[in-house]
Amino acid sequence: MTIASSRVTFAKSIGFRQELNRRVEAYFTAHNISKRDNPAMYLKSATIGAWVIASWLFTLFGPPVMWMKVLGCISLGLAIAGVGFSVGHDANHGGYSNSKRLNQIIGFSYDLIGLSSYLWRFRHNFLHHTYTNILGHDVEIHGDGIIRMSPSMEHKWYHKYQHLFIWFIYPLIPFYWTFGDVQIILFKRKYHDHIVPKPSAFQLTALLGIKAIWLGSFIGIPIALGYSPIQAIGGFVITYLTYGFWICVIFMLAHVMENAEFIQPEPGLNAIDDEWAILQVKTTVDFAPNNWFLNWYLGGLNYQVVHHLFPHVCHIHYPKIAPILAEVCQEFGVKYNVCDTFWEALVCNYNWMKKMGKTLESPQNRSLQGI
Repeated sequence: MTIASSRVTFAKSIGFRQELNRRVEAYFTAHNISKRDNPAMYLKSATIGAWVIASWLFTLFGPPVMWMKVLGCISLGLAIAGVGFSVGHDANHGGYSNSKRLNQIIGFSYDLIGLSSYLWRFRHNFLHHTYTNILGHDVEIHGDGIIRMSPSMEHKWYHKYQHLFIWFIYPLIPFYWTFGDVQIILFKRKYHDHIVPKPSAFQLTALLGIKAIWLGSFIGIPIALGYSPIQAIGGFVITYLTYGFWICVIFMLAHVMENAEFIQPEPGLNAIDDEWAILQVKTTVDFAPNNWFLNWYLGGLNYQVVHHLFPHVCHIHYPKIAPILAEVCQEFGVKYNVCDTFWEALVCNYNWMKKMGKTLESPQNRSLQGI
């Protein structure tokens, strides 16, 4: 695979984004609603935080029955995923509060669950949200060569089986992220041609210090309370296998889909023949918009198209913004991709992974449906 230059340009605006922004602003003004600092978001944060703490306490101090300990670890993993979906994600995008300081404080919840909020803001907010589904720029679809998500990626023989073995890779990803964060920030300092900004002394201390607190909470404290190292590590592994599986499944359903597009820059020009906002719609998929539980638990990640266009708006507003987006897309002739159910989205992702496992010709700027 040839890594692209670090600069990609987009076509001039055709008015899509301006009109969409105008209508969304009109919605908030007409209803006198704040885009951030919403009581419903604070209540959700408290609920998920209580879920994390209750699961942790139950696992540590609950009945000394093995299957109940395992259930406690699974519950803890699901609660931690809720932090990743709903709380830390909004905060690290600046969509939680109008206060930059509060966003930073809540954003450290990512560090408390084993991620680097500093690196996430560069890798996810900048690279992924700017260059969505563009190989060589969007690190989220690179897969380190193990998984082939893009038709522009080199095909390997083992990709033929990726639609089967990927389900066993998902649970392991948090362990990879944990140590990969440290390697990237301290040593490698780049993603492809994109240089990771040097962290300040405070940011570096937060990265390493909070990671130590995280490991101490999940391994050190249980050992101090009398659990054996094997028991403590076993509980930690069960928790993070659960968390990893669900968080990876959900993030894959946003972009690695049959009904999304993987668009590469024009050769030699390194340019995309779409305005940036239209690229976001083409490369992203919403799913299960009418599922009340997923709307709550996933923190708007099932409204991923809306999120990519309005990452600084709290996700609790996405169900109201989606119909506005659909109207503007229809007027501008832009296809708005939506899978009606979670299962439809899973099938869509599975089919695409299976298709990418085959040896396919992959011309530039080719729509997924056209392959």
